[in-house]
Amino acid sequence: MMDKNKNKTHFNPLDPNSFLLTEADYQKVLSTALSQGGWLAEIFLEYTRFYHLLMEDDIIKETDESIRQGAGLRVLDGEKAGFAYTNELHLDALLRAAQTARAIASSSSQQLSMPTFSPTTPEKSYYLIQGSLPAPLADKIELVQQTYYTALQAHPRIKKVRVSLTEVFQEVAIINSEGLLVTDARPMIKLVCLAIAEKGSRREAGFSGDGGRVDLRFLQEKKVAQRVGQEAAEEALLLLEARSAPAGEMPVVLAAGQGGVLLHEAVGHLLEADFIRKKTSIFWNKLGQPVAAETVTIIDDPTIPRFRGSYNIDDEGTRPRKTYLIRQGRVVGFLQDRLSARILGHDLTGHGRREDYSNLPLPRMSNTYLDKGEYAAEEIIRSIKKGLYARRFQGGQVEDSGKFTFSLSSAYLIEDGRLTAPLKQVTLIGSNLEVLRDITMVGDDLAFSHQVGSCGKEGQTVPVTDGCPTVKIKKLTVGGAL
Repeated sequence: MMDKNKNKTHFNPLDPNSFLLTEADYQKVLSTALSQGGWLAEIFLEYTRFYHLLMEDDIIKETDESIRQGAGLRVLDGEKAGFAYTNELHLDALLRAAQTARAIASSSSQQLSMPTFSPTTPEKSYYLIQGSLPAPLADKIELVQQTYYTALQAHPRIKKVRVSLTEVFQEVAIINSEGLLVTDARPMIKLVCLAIAEKGSRREAGFSGDGGRVDLRFLQEKKVAQRVGQEAAEEALLLLEARSAPAGEMPVVLAAGQGGVLLHEAVGHLLEADFIRKKTSIFWNKLGQPVAAETVTIIDDPTIPRFRGSYNIDDEGTRPRKTYLIRQGRVVGFLQDRLSARILGHDLTGHGRREDYSNLPLPRMSNTYLDKGEYAAEEIIRSIKKGLYARRFQGGQVEDSGKFTFSLSSAYLIEDGRLTAPLKQVTLIGSNLEVLRDITMVGDDLAFSHQVGSCGKEGQTVPVTDGCPTVKIKKLTVGGAL
């Protein structure tokens, strides 16, 4: 990694020349990239600062600072994409990357002249920055310690606590052969707490966290440290009393907020446009068709202020927009990047995202949620004689066919319309089309999961949020004790 001071001064997101490259340099790089043909050439420049703290065993065990910088060069020719990247932010390095990326191009139409650039910044900001970036180290240490001791002192059975704080500030510029030159400066913070409780020989772990496109001052004002520490301890203590779940097919209620991860994984990925154009999604030919109960409306919205999955522009420079995927049970849209939108003949939605400069953009989710309905959560639970309340998800896997398996970190048994015994080691098994059709009641209490989630796809990880109101699913297969 090169010394940042050799290539740039402090980045000013309002200045498109912050990377010490001129518009003439950009034109030269893009002309080189398109010299063998292609319908689009693109430069993605990035400079990101990372800060991390870890507290464990009553001490601050780690404090790290690191920098990531580089450029990704992409050429699109027909349905092909040529890509190269470099961590050197100077003209010669970008020209070499452009020469590599153009190797895929072989079309007869060559674009040798570049349009005039119109440097811009996003029209709206969905980030909340009140203090300094980065926050002072002393303030970060204080926040971590507050979280740590809140969890540790919650109950004598809490024996071990681990707290980490990550602060990231990513600065990007996106320049393409259509004349786009746009910049953005993206904050991100994440506070997470793991608490371990012991009772005899039994040990259980509880987790909580929060963050988003905010700064440290926001976490301080909202007293996030105390809440996160308390929630982690409470979950660990709850699991000490939990028993194994009964096995079999039964009604399942998804908890508001945390249950959104099931819809994110089981449904959201298959509505990303690259899977649609490749016909590997079961939804590839379902546009306009009913696939769910009429009570189901699923939305992806990158424009929710301060959410972890939000952004002012996507990683192709497109302005994001709230996108309906399923409306009243019918498929009405997909999440698009430039390549998929062109192939499918659809409008851009602003969902081209990449982990960093060394990766190609892909259609990705941002903040995905099931919209609210009309029922009170208590009414939904009262409607079930015996079933499962899925409180918090741990992880899962979904096949292209739509079949899924999810693990729950905590749940409750529903008996005679009431939450009774806490459960652990629960597995949910089903298929997404069956789940969508079997949603019979949707609550009016829309909530979102902790602002700490990430989503993986093709080796790339991006920040996301998911949500839902309380939801009743007529039946799912529950894996537990026989």
